[in-house]
Amino acid sequence: MKRLRVAIDGPAGAGKSTVAKRVAQRLGILYVDTGAMYRALTLKVIRNHIDFSDRDMVTDLAERTQILLQNSPSGQLVILDGEDVTEEIRTPSVTRAVSVISAIPGVRKHMVVKQRALASRQGVVMDGRDIGTYVLPDADVKIFLTASLRTRAERRFQDMLEKGYLVTLEEIEEEIRKRDELDSKRDIAPLEQASDAVLIDSTGLSIGQVVERILGICLNYLGTDRKGAE
Repeated sequence: MKRLRVAIDGPAGAGKSTVAKRVAQRLGILYVDTGAMYRALTLKVIRNHIDFSDRDMVTDLAERTQILLQNSPSGQLVILDGEDVTEEIRTPSVTRAVSVISAIPGVRKHMVVKQRALASRQGVVMDGRDIGTYVLPDADVKIFLTASLRTRAERRFQDMLEKGYLVTLEEIEEEIRKRDELDSKRDIAPLEQASDAVLIDSTGLSIGQVVERILGICLNYLGTDRKGAE
């Protein structure tokens, strides 16, 4: 099972990270939060006061930036140039800008090299927006996780409130709508469902129900093609 590669794609607020973490834990393999990698770079761009539209400068920054994902008892840590930025990358300012930064071709090229290297060495559950179509097109299991816009906004809104941010549901819904548009229309590896991905609409489903459904798909794959997962 150590070489099983699971790709979970979907739009903002669909619950990919939460679900992917639990699936990885249950399977005993590495969870790779690709979104966190782009968020970390976005944070560095903001800190350095770089114009988001200056693609050359942002790409150069990406090439000079070290981003590590480390497991810990409290969950996965995101380390930016030696600094733990796990919480800071979830701030509203980063959330608003990450789709712009991640759409830059040079940035995606740099990140994808790192992501593919991780998957070449071990089994992974990797979530993002282009994993099954671009990063790991030969993944063993592909999931496209989605939910209605309102449901995704409500989930993100509740999460932001719990972290102490003063936002409105309407603001969150509009931000997610814009992110959907940016992610779906970017030139390189846009958000789309892979032709061989299983669609799961989590509207009305609990996290546990989604996790169990994905685990069932993974175990079915292992049961019919164990050789490919070894």
